Amino acid sequence: MLSRIPLPGVTDDDDVRRPLPVSGMLAAAWTLGVGLAVLTTLTLVGWIAAPRSAAFGTGLPGVFRTAAQLWLAAHHAGFAIPGGRVGLLPLGLMVLPALLLYRAALWMARDADLRVRLPARLPKGSPKDMASARRRAQLVLVAQAGISLAAPYALLAGLIALVARNEITQPHLGEVLVSHLLLAFVAGALATARTIGPWRTMLRLLPERARAVTIGTAAALAIMLSAGLLLVLGSIVVNFAQVRELSDGLAPGVVGGTLLLLVQGLYLLNGVVWGMAYIAGPGFAIGTGTLVAPTGVQLGHVPSLPVLGALPDAGTTSPWVMAVLAVPFAAGAVGGLLIVRIAPTPSYEIAPLWGFVCGITTGVAAGALAALSGGPLGDGRMSAIGPSPWEVMLSVSLEVGVAAGIAAGLSNWWLVFRAARGHAPALARLGTAAAPVRKAGAAIAKVASRVGFAEPGEPHRLPGHWMDATETDTQPIPVVRDDWVDEHASAAAELLADPGFRKADQQRPQRRDIVDETDDRGGHVIYVDPYAWDRE
Repeated sequence: MLSRIPLPGVTDDDDVRRPLPVSGMLAAAWTLGVGLAVLTTLTLVGWIAAPRSAAFGTGLPGVFRTAAQLWLAAHHAGFAIPGGRVGLLPLGLMVLPALLLYRAALWMARDADLRVRLPARLPKGSPKDMASARRRAQLVLVAQAGISLAAPYALLAGLIALVARNEITQPHLGEVLVSHLLLAFVAGALATARTIGPWRTMLRLLPERARAVTIGTAAALAIMLSAGLLLVLGSIVVNFAQVRELSDGLAPGVVGGTLLLLVQGLYLLNGVVWGMAYIAGPGFAIGTGTLVAPTGVQLGHVPSLPVLGALPDAGTTSPWVMAVLAVPFAAGAVGGLLIVRIAPTPSYEIAPLWGFVCGITTGVAAGALAALSGGPLGDGRMSAIGPSPWEVMLSVSLEVGVAAGIAAGLSNWWLVFRAARGHAPALARLGTAAAPVRKAGAAIAKVASRVGFAEPGEPHRLPGHWMDATETDTQPIPVVRDDWVDEHASAAAELLADPGFRKADQQRPQRRDIVDETDDRGGHVIYVDPYAWDRE
């Protein structure tokens, strides 16, 4: 049973079923209202603690504009400032709108009663065809629900961006629309898929191969992010004295210290992604001309944020730190094993390719996270902060892809080997994967023959028996003549006349798989003469 979210002016009658766009509009308005109310409250507390601070603007209108800008920043929409751009935004702040959107999407699915929108009657066919048709209908419903929530949510966010403009900060309207649209679509799609079935069955909406690659990519990325989190926490613990010294030097007070701790906590997810980039090899930058990587550390003047005191000292790193470079390969091995476990293949060559595909998707996801975690803070030296997205994507794709390909190939080979030895579970798992491979091979061969990739010198053969050919197909028709001599029969007679062959034939054991066509079993065997049509 879905939990219901009370909305203003919404009744609790089960018989009321609103159109999906109307429910999406109400859910989007509720999300924006609650989110702005929470951030306005926090901003008001900061304004009361520091009423003369220029960061909160002048008066209550300035407080509301600051809260609106924080709400836009929570969706990772950047701002233009005099002489530069602000793009280094906390990923932790994105958790608030994501949770609100997910809860609102659950209410939208309950209010529009999306469960009755699934087709009650599926097209006739085999059970596999019916399952595919139902899966397609479910995916279409998930996409419709995501768009119904994302479209009004992005339009309302565009209005908020126009209201939040001031003389110093001006939100980028394009980034506002795109970021709100994507986040709302993902949240709405996940919530709708959750209404179709439990969490463990949500991935079954995808085909088997896509599901295997998705799970392998998620596992590899989760391992690398977990390693990045451990690296960040370990650095904070080791350098805690320096972090505390920087915090005491700011002397923020009680309220200021609480807000400073909150800001650093919101940037923790950015640090985790930076730790993942460090483990992958490219590292990250804290300004132009700087680099923090396993190969070495080069730093200059860094911002006075206390958590940055956990950065390693400049110079060469310890050889023990180089051991973290093995984490992407371990993550790729786990991803490759999961791919074969979910979708094995009877072909030796296909499994490593799908493992490398898992590495590419993991690299794309890691590059996207690297792009979200970094960004400029104005112009000048602080215009480059964070990891390079394309370097992270390339490194992770190669490291994870190679390891996943090797692990998938070896695991699939072992599965095929056990199936050849008659192992029942291996046979059962490979049996489900053999049919798609055979169909794909037949399709590839058909396409290759059409475009002229057939082997040179191979004669063109008509499909089926020659008697099934049409009149337009030129093929000689055999003719039975009166002087026709069966060369095979004469050769067989000469062979039977050889005494050595008779003796060897008597010693040879009798085979039951050879049918003697000369025995008609008392007239119970019917033979069809293919040349009867040519005889008058």
